[in-house]
Amino acid sequence: MPGQDKQLSNTRKRRRRRRRQVALPAETISPFRLRLVFSILLIGLLGLVSRMAWLQIHQTTELQARARAFQIQKIQPLGARRSIVDRNGRLVALDEQRFHLWAHPNNFRFPGDDSRSLRTPVDVARKLAGLVPKTTQELVDLIGDRSSGVRLARDIEPEVASEIKKLGISGLELEPYLQRVYPQGELFANVVGFLNDDRVPLAGLEQSLNEMLSRKKEPVRRLRLAGDDTPLPDDLAPGVFFRDDAQLQLTLDSRLQELSAKALEVAISDWSAKKGVAIVMDVTNGEILALASAPTYNPNRFWDYSPALYKEWSVQDLFEPGSTFKPINLALALQEGVITPDGTVNDTGIIKVGGWSLRNYDLGSNGVLNFAEVLQASSNIAMVKVMQNLKPSRYWDWLHRLGVNQTPNTDLPGAVAGYLKPKKEFVDKPIEPAVASYGHGLSLTPLKLAQLHALIANGGYLVSPHITRGVKGVEPLRPSGRSNGEPLLRPEVTRVVRGWMESVVETDSVYGFKKIDGYRIGGKTGTADKLVNGVFGGGLKICSFVANLPADNPRYVVLVVVDEPRGGGAYGSTVAAPAAKKIIEGLLVLEKIPPSD
Repeated sequence: MPGQDKQLSNTRKRRRRRRRQVALPAETISPFRLRLVFSILLIGLLGLVSRMAWLQIHQTTELQARARAFQIQKIQPLGARRSIVDRNGRLVALDEQRFHLWAHPNNFRFPGDDSRSLRTPVDVARKLAGLVPKTTQELVDLIGDRSSGVRLARDIEPEVASEIKKLGISGLELEPYLQRVYPQGELFANVVGFLNDDRVPLAGLEQSLNEMLSRKKEPVRRLRLAGDDTPLPDDLAPGVFFRDDAQLQLTLDSRLQELSAKALEVAISDWSAKKGVAIVMDVTNGEILALASAPTYNPNRFWDYSPALYKEWSVQDLFEPGSTFKPINLALALQEGVITPDGTVNDTGIIKVGGWSLRNYDLGSNGVLNFAEVLQASSNIAMVKVMQNLKPSRYWDWLHRLGVNQTPNTDLPGAVAGYLKPKKEFVDKPIEPAVASYGHGLSLTPLKLAQLHALIANGGYLVSPHITRGVKGVEPLRPSGRSNGEPLLRPEVTRVVRGWMESVVETDSVYGFKKIDGYRIGGKTGTADKLVNGVFGGGLKICSFVANLPADNPRYVVLVVVDEPRGGGAYGSTVAAPAAKKIIEGLLVLEKIPPSD
């Protein structure tokens, strides 16, 4: 209806007027406030830009380094030292992980304990008593009233450490470290040596080949990691995950080493001797298959032994070889042509040289002897007469050429030179070449004597004795076959001397070394009086025996030397020869040497 429409229109107008009346009037913002707000925003923006410029320009290097510290992992090869193995790969020395066990009593809690409670040392000690080599009371006493940093045990093996971790006891800390372990114990101590508790090498190959035995230490760089520590594929160089697992391989054979050590111990025990050494050498290349010394020590517990035992006396101590040097002298006489293979010499039992009266060891005479019989009878007088045919100056030159007074070329640690009188004294005093003819007046090491007999056995070549073949995985190993040494003697000369040495064993003149059926073996005994305060006559001796085998085509030299055996009847044939025979019998089996016949 018209009236109603007009009334509705008026109502709407009144409502619009009320809305316009309640609206706030607009205020004008002052120019100062606008400039202030703009300035604050501008300053903040300039600050951010300046900071970004500072970081990008002046701190780039530092920030990159800090980022790389989080993003890049440095990989170190496990273990700090290479293992040592024998010729057959049997472990001789290796690094194993061990643990120190530390206690922090102010944090002692068992799994599930309230964080505000603490367990007593007695509670923890009861749990540990069956795992560490200490009783409950010993552990409690060790902890005492200290609140932290107590070492409860050391040298804990990984298996035991794992059991301790399973206990889940808060306040126990296992600190890992590397321990040098020698699985063979005393067997190789004389040549391998050991590391002390600070991993410092103090003896043997561990010391002399320290650089070679140290593992590669350069860390791998630029190995980028993702957030979950996954290596990223970019920038990975070939061999980035390489670990140095190389091993130092010895020429020694654990089986023959053990056999030699036992034979030597029996000889020393039976004769109450001071010490002894046994050497087995491959005459074709100088490889040493066995080098046993007694007494020795356990490198795993080196602190229980005298430091005097740490050195290897076969390469560091000198002795007068006595009659085992006679085959060397006969070879020199043959080489120089002053004797012939079928010649003879008259053993009169006594001879005067330079005012000195020289005799045989048994004070007897043997009459006319061929040179095989000279060795069989071990005649001193016959040897003096033989070497008198060789000019003293020429004789000295040969001894020097053989290296008697020089350090042998060997990788054995601590090797020393032998002793030979100065040339002028040797030439001017007739007594010097006379006593040298039967192995006195000069001195050398057992290793040098073995090297010289290898010269006779291999046809006249002076090979270098050695006990290492190289580092497997890093460098080519030395070949195990024949190697060329320095040629010194004619092969026909050495062949004749080997025949004379074989006759010594064939005629049973070596009482402690009966012939081994089916095998041809050459040998020679030696019994030398020791100097005591510069004079002989104290009753002290060094007994030795040297052999080469098989005599028809020798491959090995075996030498046994026993120092200061006690009791009557102590000679090379009775003291050293039986030990050498045991070693040779084992060598024939281990090396599968067929019979000569």
